[in-house]
Amino acid sequence: MRVLIVRLRLIGDVVFTTPVIGALRRAWPQAHLAYLIEPAAAPVVRHHPDLNEVIVAPRTRGWRRLRDDLRLGGRLRRERYDVVLDLHSGPRASWLTWLTGAPRRIGFDVQGRHWPYTDIVARPRDLRPRHSVENQWDLLAPLLPDLGPPSPAGDPVRMVPAPEAEARVDAWLAREGLDATHDLVVVHVSAGNAFRRWPLLSFVELALRLATGGPKRRIILTSGPSEAAAAADVVRLARERRPESPEAVRTWDDMSLDELQTLVGRARLYIGGDSGPLHVAATTRTPIVGLYGPTLPVRSAPWRDPQLWSAAVDVGALPCRPCEQRVCAPGDFRCLTHITVDAVVAEAERALAPQPPPHRAD
Repeated sequence: MRVLIVRLRLIGDVVFTTPVIGALRRAWPQAHLAYLIEPAAAPVVRHHPDLNEVIVAPRTRGWRRLRDDLRLGGRLRRERYDVVLDLHSGPRASWLTWLTGAPRRIGFDVQGRHWPYTDIVARPRDLRPRHSVENQWDLLAPLLPDLGPPSPAGDPVRMVPAPEAEARVDAWLAREGLDATHDLVVVHVSAGNAFRRWPLLSFVELALRLATGGPKRRIILTSGPSEAAAAADVVRLARERRPESPEAVRTWDDMSLDELQTLVGRARLYIGGDSGPLHVAATTRTPIVGLYGPTLPVRSAPWRDPQLWSAAVDVGALPCRPCEQRVCAPGDFRCLTHITVDAVVAEAERALAPQPPPHRAD
């Protein structure tokens, strides 16, 4: 049996597919499992032990995209897959699924994009309140009709970082003068788009409040490449307001996804918005405080063993929440701006307590 899984992006969505990888490997221990993905999210699955192969689809544009996709389609067709599982059903994913020529091609019933599939799985709008892991798990039904629903304890998300990430994190911590005696708190300031980005000054206040919690506590600001300046601004403003303790707040530029996962695994706590790094953090055992604006925890809370501590902070019900993240109807991003620093600090300190209370993701 040769199986190809297709999920090109985004980072968090790819993390949510990893329970499916595990289910396929358990069902077919001898199968050849391959995964087709775009470069940015490839580190999530590149070293997954249940995959035999990871194929990276180049992310080009215009006529080059067509050229590259036709070349890639030819390669995939030569691989003679028995089954292709399209976990996204986006325009490019469905096109590449069709190019494989596999006898079974499974995808969602998305208007205008279901024609490449031999097995079409319903995705009605009333599924949206369900967790993304559960939605993608539905695509296994045509292959494994007796498979039960997934569980966070039995089917957690998984990421194995590159082997060299451990050494690089060790080297960075040593350069920064950080060791096992420090309580590291990773605060991720990026959120993929403006609709999920908590205000910068709120991050400044959060860093300052958390830094006062103990003499060995160290706040590490992380970000994606496009938000590196924002992370640096948080550090600068925090140090201006607390010049007597510049060592308490810092940032790490040019961190890879593998390094982020390794660093979070060393930390006492991770705090961040609903974006890819939050779900990368969920592949560790580190407590998590997630900030949810236009999205809902019921769909995208960390999917892992409930014995691991997680908390969601949001503003509760709003008429415009959740939204499509294209236009802010009220115009003031109130789902984010109304999340208070007090609420985030309260959950963070609970997580940092010597014996944190049980899981609180919902």
